[in-house]
Amino acid sequence: MSRLLKIVLYVLASVILLIVIAAVALPLFINPNDFKPEIQTAVKENTGRDLLIEGDLDLSVFPWIGISTGKLSLSNAQGFPEQPFAEIEESNVKVKLLPLLSKKLEVSRIVLKGLTLNLAKNKQGISNWDDLAGAKTDPEIEPAKTSTTDTEKAPSASPLAALAIGGVSIEQAKIIWDDQQQGKHIEINDFNFSTGKLVFDQAIDVDLSLKISNSEPELTETLSFSTDLIINEQLDNFKLTAINIESITRGKDIPGESLTVTLLAEIALNLAQQTIDITDLKLNTNNLTLLANINGTNIKDKPVFKGSINIEEFNLAQLMKSMAIPLPKMQDPKALNRLSVALNLLATPDSADIKNLAIKLDDTNISGSSKINNFAKPAINFNLKIDAIDADRYLAPAAKGKSSKPVATPASAAAAGAALFPVETLRGLNVNGLLAIDSLKINNLNMQGLSLKLNAKNGLIKTQQSVKQLYKGDYTGYTTINVKNRTPTLALNEKLSNVHVEPLLKDMLGEARMSGVVNANAKIQSRGNTTAAIKSALNGNINFNFKDGVIRGFNLQKIIDNSKSLIDGTPLPTENKNDQTVFSVIRGTAKIKNGLVSNDDLYAEASKLRVNGKGTANLVSEKLDYTVNAKLLKTVATATTPEKIKGLPIIVNVGNTIAKPTYKLDIAAMLMEKNKEKIYKKRDELIKKLDEKIGPGVGNLLKGLF
Repeated sequence: MSRLLKIVLYVLASVILLIVIAAVALPLFINPNDFKPEIQTAVKENTGRDLLIEGDLDLSVFPWIGISTGKLSLSNAQGFPEQPFAEIEESNVKVKLLPLLSKKLEVSRIVLKGLTLNLAKNKQGISNWDDLAGAKTDPEIEPAKTSTTDTEKAPSASPLAALAIGGVSIEQAKIIWDDQQQGKHIEINDFNFSTGKLVFDQAIDVDLSLKISNSEPELTETLSFSTDLIINEQLDNFKLTAINIESITRGKDIPGESLTVTLLAEIALNLAQQTIDITDLKLNTNNLTLLANINGTNIKDKPVFKGSINIEEFNLAQLMKSMAIPLPKMQDPKALNRLSVALNLLATPDSADIKNLAIKLDDTNISGSSKINNFAKPAINFNLKIDAIDADRYLAPAAKGKSSKPVATPASAAAAGAALFPVETLRGLNVNGLLAIDSLKINNLNMQGLSLKLNAKNGLIKTQQSVKQLYKGDYTGYTTINVKNRTPTLALNEKLSNVHVEPLLKDMLGEARMSGVVNANAKIQSRGNTTAAIKSALNGNINFNFKDGVIRGFNLQKIIDNSKSLIDGTPLPTENKNDQTVFSVIRGTAKIKNGLVSNDDLYAEASKLRVNGKGTANLVSEKLDYTVNAKLLKTVATATTPEKIKGLPIIVNVGNTIAKPTYKLDIAAMLMEKNKEKIYKKRDELIKKLDEKIGPGVGNLLKGLF
């Protein structure tokens, strides 16, 4: 559009200049119509175009020398449609006679009516004004040489100082832009432009209105513009005050089929000093109001822009709805109802520095700073702080009823095998930043003092995260993702310290069937870019310690008693709703090798219970193979006596899959344990008899089989 505007202004200036020259040059008392052939010949020789003068040329004499024309048209360039390149239905200009004697040019109002410009570009990229733009002056005419002795010393007067124009009016103009190379067709209709008296260093009223029609996409825009313009004689200092722009765009592709934008501002542009000041800018659209004050320096050489930007509080959800942007379902129907932004900006063509950032989203305040260098390969730095945010407000509502079993489909299988890390994007990241959150609520969990440090450069992404207050405990973690090579690698190092389980479960589930304090840490590594690959390459170590624990609704001692009753055939004990199991400690470690998690040292200790467990979980196949062995103590160990087991141990085999584990009592093992002494006694008797009948040594061989 900027190129199109330059062409339009070029043509308009040429037309106006021709009219002014004609008004001054035509001799008095001579019928100008007699010179039509000469005028047409001159245009043909200088432009290669045909000028058609359909109406009469009328002159006026005193006190104004004036000329008015009827319809004028200039032919199109060769190779383009026969329609005229430019047409004017009517024009009028007058020059005051007496000031000409003192070398002053006072022009009355210049009026152009019914101007039509047909601008076009063919499929080869050639425009129908290229021949005019490339026209050269007569090489035989050389500018007169002036003496440099006196004139260089004396300040030269501006050639425009003696020019005064009563105003310019362009009425009902039409501009058509047909770009066959890009397949675009734009029409500007009802183009009206008017100014007050054109006087240097004084305010000039400027009014513009037009209507734009676009074919692809099908849109129409009505635009109006008004301002008070002050220009100096050197044409390098411009001040625009009381700028008022209104645009109304209509089209089926626009949400609501209509969009209104208004802009108020004041602009001071000094080309000599290379400065621009934009003050009191106010942009309004769709109930969104933006305020700004911007100043620029070195705008031609190395532009730098500095200023403040404010977006007044608005309803983001309502704005998205009005723009037909889908709004996700959220738990809080009032979420995204209030948003405001304020910042200070320092920008160049290749950088942006944001300071004093203040964002208010609903009840959350976000503050900080950010900087971007080198837009081609951005280097991003940020330091942000959030006071308190309830993330649950913005999460999807929980599904009602029982969730259905997920169905394996080709799409889900493809998703499982899809790349987890956008390698090329991550390799290009150059980010260094800090995010601090005073208070966060997510999934109904509350935590305070969160911190995230991020550093990403040359394909190596590192994070350091921590939570200072996590249910009377704390959390720290480190993550490293390396995408320098073809296959990404990742490493995690995380630690939970003194986290109280009961309040955590109450917040997360609404009730707590377990209490106690958890300490745990994990160090794991893997490689790959799919879920399956990462699982199969997973290696590391995990250890945990759960102390002072209570499991409500579960009484392990009663399970042992029930199992014993089943074996002995005695009645089962009565149920108790207040059943619970108290553990002083539950601890263990796990080793992960190529996706196989092995635990051989699970240990749980209660006042009269000892529980051991061992087994494996295959993260690749999701198969589970684990055995729990629980024993009831008859006497607790003291300083001088060991603990003694009471009755049978309970052996539970945990199998099937991680998602759907099964639990089975190992009755055979339990019976074996119960009758172990009898079996060994019978075995020894049998061995003794074999030794007597067959010979010594045979019994020892048989003994090794049991």
